Amino acid sequence: MRSYNRPYLGVAIFFLLFLQLLTIGSAQANPRYAAIVIDVESGDVLHQANADATRYPASLTKMMTLYMLFEALENGTMRLNQPLPVSAHAASMPASKLWLAAGSTITVEEAIKALVVRSANDVAVVVAEALGNTESGFARMMTQRANELGMTSTVFRNASGLPDNAQVTTARDMATLSIRVMQDFPQYYHYFSTQSFTYRGTTHTSHNRLLRNYAGADGLKTGFIRASGFNVATSAIRNDRRIVSVVMGGFTAASRDTHMADLLDRGFARLSMLQRGDWIAQADVLGDRMDLPESPSASAQQLAAAPEAVEPASSGERQFSFQSEMGVEMGSADDPIRALIAQADTPRTTYQADMPRASSGGNWAVQVGAFNDPDQARHLATRAADQLSGFMRDVRVSVAESEGERRVFRARLVDLQESDAHSACNSLRAQGMDCMVVAHY
Repeated sequence: MRSYNRPYLGVAIFFLLFLQLLTIGSAQANPRYAAIVIDVESGDVLHQANADATRYPASLTKMMTLYMLFEALENGTMRLNQPLPVSAHAASMPASKLWLAAGSTITVEEAIKALVVRSANDVAVVVAEALGNTESGFARMMTQRANELGMTSTVFRNASGLPDNAQVTTARDMATLSIRVMQDFPQYYHYFSTQSFTYRGTTHTSHNRLLRNYAGADGLKTGFIRASGFNVATSAIRNDRRIVSVVMGGFTAASRDTHMADLLDRGFARLSMLQRGDWIAQADVLGDRMDLPESPSASAQQLAAAPEAVEPASSGERQFSFQSEMGVEMGSADDPIRALIAQADTPRTTYQADMPRASSGGNWAVQVGAFNDPDQARHLATRAADQLSGFMRDVRVSVAESEGERRVFRARLVDLQESDAHSACNSLRAQGMDCMVVAHY
């Protein structure tokens, strides 16, 4: 069994306790956070966090309202130039809205643009009543259709996403909806990239700044109510491959968008590695410190520095700094999304793998990945060793070729006692890198 010097043992215990408290604190600070990143072509999940946990959709609901409207256009029961009547109920909806007057009309195409760009709650009810007679009846139709699409954890109670405790979904279901919208209605998907439209002399501009600032982003939707935090579903293309990502529970529109840009960057990087036949052991996207392909015109850092667009709140509430249910100020230093961004941007120290550290002489190892390229395997193992250097001195990197027809190089930290291997793997997981403990002889 390895013996620690007393100071290092103290540091190790403190560090492990700190990580545990940090994990608990983040969950308490933001119980609404969830995310998923999916390669549309293969269906592979490139990253997920709380992807199946119940969340409030907010104005992401309007993607389902639009899906139902696109179906009506497809089957001929609606036309783009068809006028839709505005009821008193629709006109009474809180902002954000077009301020439609009861008794007026709006065409189907104008309604589509208003839902995408303005996220207009009054227009959502206009569409609901045109398709389902009543909004509640339309919500039942939405739920049934969503379940048929595979969104089995989703229940709709209204067409807009305004607060309703029974209106719930998951990040995975919202990603499923995003993909089905573009696959089932490619002729209408272009509306989701609309950045402005003019209605009765007033020009409305989209508050989805990812469309403007992230290279390759071409559509989908943002949303906000107090109960949900800031949500966004984004689709982006790079090198002819499309990724769909959903982030839910952001504390601010800015931190949510920066986090989304980072997830997309790393998702495309992982996808590039997968296309080359390489593999990472399901490491968290945020933990991957790999060399990225050619950078897009706007990186996550540039998005963070860009002026924040004002995002109209679906509930009509002002968007200033306010207290969450847990008492944590939104946008404060306790914002776990900002913490994730800071973690991803923290530079790692260089570790020379050919200068071995003293080993503990154990027969256990921590495997962090397997690759076709030995340099990539060494890079990931080296980074894992760096992440452990603060409290574990005796870490040695090993890159060994596996036996078999396929040439694969395993990235491992070796010569560990079993208890130390489990401690190391737990620490790496807490820092966002997946791993597994294996016997190593």
